[in-house]
Amino acid sequence: MVMLERRVEQASFPERLAELWRRKWKGRVGAAFERDGQICRLQCPTKELPELCQWLTCDLRFVLATLIVEEERAGGWLLQYVFYKDSDTPWIYAEVRLSTLSQVIPSLSGLPDGPSFDWHEREAEDLFGLTFEGHPRLGEFVLHEDWPEGVNPMQRGFDAHQHVELRHPDPRWKPPTVVEAPGAFAMPIGPIFSDFAESAHFLLETVGEDVIRTIPRFFYKYRGVEKIGEGQMLDRVLLLAERFSGTSAFAHGLAFCQAVETICGIEVPPRACALRTVFAELERLRHHAAVITGICNSTALAVATAQAALIEEDLLRLTCEAVQHRYLFGLVKPGGLSCDLPEDKCNLLAESTAIIAARLRALHQMLRYSSSFLDRLEEVGIVSTEKAVSYGLVGPIARASGVSRDIRKLLPYAAYNATHFVVPSEQEGDGYARLRVFFHEAEQSAALMRHFLLSVPEGPICGAAVSARADAALAAVEAPQGATFHWLRLNEDGTVARYHITPPSFANWHGFHLAAENFAFQDFPIILASFGLSNAECDR
Repeated sequence: MVMLERRVEQASFPERLAELWRRKWKGRVGAAFERDGQICRLQCPTKELPELCQWLTCDLRFVLATLIVEEERAGGWLLQYVFYKDSDTPWIYAEVRLSTLSQVIPSLSGLPDGPSFDWHEREAEDLFGLTFEGHPRLGEFVLHEDWPEGVNPMQRGFDAHQHVELRHPDPRWKPPTVVEAPGAFAMPIGPIFSDFAESAHFLLETVGEDVIRTIPRFFYKYRGVEKIGEGQMLDRVLLLAERFSGTSAFAHGLAFCQAVETICGIEVPPRACALRTVFAELERLRHHAAVITGICNSTALAVATAQAALIEEDLLRLTCEAVQHRYLFGLVKPGGLSCDLPEDKCNLLAESTAIIAARLRALHQMLRYSSSFLDRLEEVGIVSTEKAVSYGLVGPIARASGVSRDIRKLLPYAAYNATHFVVPSEQEGDGYARLRVFFHEAEQSAALMRHFLLSVPEGPICGAAVSARADAALAAVEAPQGATFHWLRLNEDGTVARYHITPPSFANWHGFHLAAENFAFQDFPIILASFGLSNAECDR
């Protein structure tokens, strides 16, 4: 036994995983490795699913990436729970099949890391009509009460071109509440906001000045991006990928293109990889400047807000001057990029981002010594490390709570494996920790841009033309808000059979209530700004 344990420890992770599977699951769960050991598929009976997922998340410390649901052509359902860890570890696909007669599957929301499964199950219940047995709350999630009962828009039988008769709302309908105590009341915020904020509703419950429970509600503008993409050619679906979240257009377009490249076996040229990294960091830098602007504005710090807003606007103008679009639309394509960046534009970006990074450092220094500003952020909106892990939070929000996961490091893409950088993280998990992470990441983005801009490889900016084939692939990208996952299945004729997106805001909005609860009402807009999330990205 000791010799076996030693052999398992000394083996590569795929070998260790195979050995651990044989010892614990052989005869109960089937396993197969694909793509030279990069993917491990576990064929799991329904009854074994909760124990298997707990083994993966709690014992082996895998992280849930997404839940992919497919209605199979021959009938029945295929559910794929996808987990990841790092570049030395295969992706894990825990696959469960349901017959046409059974649409019931056990809920995983009660596991130790169950909250990370919660919204995925609610989404699948609404869009596909599946039932997750044991889930504490299903229904009226993506599809609000005006959708007819029994209509599930992601099922094969649903015609996206057919008009759906809206259901008249029940006049007796009341928002769900949790707090039951003398004097308890609920304060609604949204769904309509001033300025450019997208629709979202937050129900704040209290019996005094502190928020006891926060119930968020999104999907007021559910657009059915995944359904619209079915049957479309790749170039049309790329437009959808770029446009459902304009402030992260390049990241989502890049993730879609990487899925296409994996399916079609396309190799991206080194120059395109380097420039993709530059544009991804330019988008991150601009996004973080916008979040810093929002945080300063939420605390009524007018001068700092104006300074941060000027930085954001300068970055937008710089982006437009370099590539003819302020938000990088139309730049990425399968195989590389749609246009090159000449030497003079490379030098312009390198010089300008160095100046902007210095301006951000100066702003950060001023904010660090503003006691009235810090009083609104320090020890406010705290998310603990344990909660960040169990809810599967991603990006700067998770890193501010001590969870330093970053797809650029864990699963390098583009040219991120060609340079060394340290992922900024903090431990406190409060609003000030999140602000510091945004500042540090923005400065790091500027440094990464300069590194690649001053040493861009020569050569083409696009690889071979797309030669589509019937297959599926998952791509991961570290978008400005965090890890995003785009899963794509193609038909033989190159059209999209199924497209599934898991954006970072979907994960982080689920954990937002952790920060908003047990703090005063007047802290809510500041906590909201410190998350820097996108409602539109969630409402895909």
